[in-house]
Amino acid sequence: MRRVRAVVFLMSLLVAQLCCAQLNTRRVMEIGRNALYFEDYVLSIQYFNQVIDAKPFLHEPYFYRALAKYYLEDYSGAEQDLDTAIFKNPYISRSYQLRGLCRANRDSLLLAEKDFRKALRFNPHNDEVWQNLGAVAIQLEDWEKAASVIDSLLMFYPRNSHAYLMRTQVALNVKDTLTAQKMVERAVQYDKYSADVYDARAVVRSVVGEYEAAEQDLDKAIELLPNRSGSYINRALVRYNMNDLRGAMEDYDMALYVEPANFVAHYNRGILRMEVGDDNRAIEDFAWVLDVDPDNTLARFNRGLLFQKTGDYKRAVEDFTVVIESYPNFEYAYQCRAESYREMGDERGAKSDEEWLLKRQYDIFVNGSDAVAEEYVASDDRTRKSSDRNVRNYNKMISADIADDKNYTTEYRGRVQDRNVYVELEPIFVLTYYEAGSELEKRGCYYRPVEEMNGRLSGAPLLLTNDERALAENEVVRHFASIDALSEDIAGNPSDWAALMKRAIDYYLVQDIESSIRDLDAAVLAAPDSWVLLFVRAFVRYRQLETREMNVADDVAAGATGQVSGLSGIDFRLVKEDLDKVVGMMPDFAYAYFNRANVSTRMSDFKSAIVDYTRAIEIEARFAEAYFNRGLARIYTGNTEDGIADLSKAGELGVFQAYNLIKRFKFNGER
Repeated sequence: MRRVRAVVFLMSLLVAQLCCAQLNTRRVMEIGRNALYFEDYVLSIQYFNQVIDAKPFLHEPYFYRALAKYYLEDYSGAEQDLDTAIFKNPYISRSYQLRGLCRANRDSLLLAEKDFRKALRFNPHNDEVWQNLGAVAIQLEDWEKAASVIDSLLMFYPRNSHAYLMRTQVALNVKDTLTAQKMVERAVQYDKYSADVYDARAVVRSVVGEYEAAEQDLDKAIELLPNRSGSYINRALVRYNMNDLRGAMEDYDMALYVEPANFVAHYNRGILRMEVGDDNRAIEDFAWVLDVDPDNTLARFNRGLLFQKTGDYKRAVEDFTVVIESYPNFEYAYQCRAESYREMGDERGAKSDEEWLLKRQYDIFVNGSDAVAEEYVASDDRTRKSSDRNVRNYNKMISADIADDKNYTTEYRGRVQDRNVYVELEPIFVLTYYEAGSELEKRGCYYRPVEEMNGRLSGAPLLLTNDERALAENEVVRHFASIDALSEDIAGNPSDWAALMKRAIDYYLVQDIESSIRDLDAAVLAAPDSWVLLFVRAFVRYRQLETREMNVADDVAAGATGQVSGLSGIDFRLVKEDLDKVVGMMPDFAYAYFNRANVSTRMSDFKSAIVDYTRAIEIEARFAEAYFNRGLARIYTGNTEDGIADLSKAGELGVFQAYNLIKRFKFNGER
């Protein structure tokens, strides 16, 4: 009997241990997904490694580790993890979808196509998989298949503007301008506030020679997205075709102001500068192109012509010689080099090239057009495609296109701001040790009690910021070590609120939000009158709810099976209660009002949010983020005029995306 009891006891203990291990594994998975959400990809991989070590039979940790590797552009490593995930569970659509994306980015297009088709077998109405399948067909230049795939997508999603743009691109490639016009008009109809559709319609209108209408479309595209270089490049081409060379030059200059390293803008501006006689600055553009792409023979030939024109014959000969090595039957290069040799006084070199030209002319006379290779015959078009290496098209600008064929889509975006969201609030302020860098000078966030607290506490000072950054690998190691050291201190003094807060922030930074909140709860019990503890707990709880919301949305979007807790469980009231106490204790703390306003906005209480944003601005007159968010809140409540005024002030103070929104709201007159 005792033996039976002992066996039962051991079995009960074993079951309890197994349940505990399962619970811990689930928590580590949740922490890893939190790290993914906050773009801490290296950290998330470490957490998924732990789950894999504990339970190698699960497919999920392999999938999420692959997702982290995908964001790190380790497509090969991600594909290996997905192979394992699919082996362990071959019935999950998203695994095939992600592996297809990895394979497409590695140019294994046929294998990618197979994966996307398998993904559709399990989830036939996934619009992103259909789009990716169409993108693969476009890259393969299988226009018939691409049209068929995109037409199937439009049967399921007849209002998908991106699909209409892809169909437009396919139609243009088979020179079916009527279908292209029809498709792009549908795209405009269903998404009239998107810059992409106006860019695309401008390309179609340019193809059929409607340059004035194309310019109007590009004006709208630039009004909607003023910081995108492609629209300026396309408008420059339209103006070039309308012989508005000054306007074209201004657009190329603007494109390079927005994106200084834009290859097409430098090349095309070089061509335009050649045409208007600005030779020295044209040389600068082609020199930039050749620094980026030393094998660009067309740019090198143009630079050789410019060197010859400006009297630098030695460098002209060097460039012409490189071109001739690549194109040994390009007659014009020999002619130009002969002229440069003669100007240098090298009669022998000049005669050698001229003798070659005489023999070449005789060969063409005897053999006719068969002696002229396709690469030496210029096209009739005024522009050329970027992939066109025909040396005879050296003096033609690179033409506009609708989209990048490799622009694959996925519902997984790491963070909510990377999703296809119309507008988004400036994020909450937190206390952390790290702040993301910025090329523009940022307004420092100063609050005297925070500085006084930093003076009392040992260790690195805490920063007040809403621009967090992911941790580097050595920083992750340092914070895990700090957790271990603080744990020893807390074991000796469990009511040390400062040590608990420090460990809570360490846990927060390594994305163990549940442990962070547990420490903060204990710290608040030990020091209930500490405003900083309540402030920290509020933003950590906010992050917890944010990540829970995102993980639920990802599971639903991916068609995950099993029980998924709904969004109704996402409750921000506890966050608001903590912030109510903070503003009661510290009525001059502008950032607490700002955070509470963001919470009110998440709860759709826009009137309370406006009151708090206003109070934050009263305390901190140059609070750009508060102006920005109050502007959005006012627009949400129908007060567009005051909302735009707030956005204008936010832009003046440094939140430059406000100008984009101002133009969009003015343009469409609605959200």
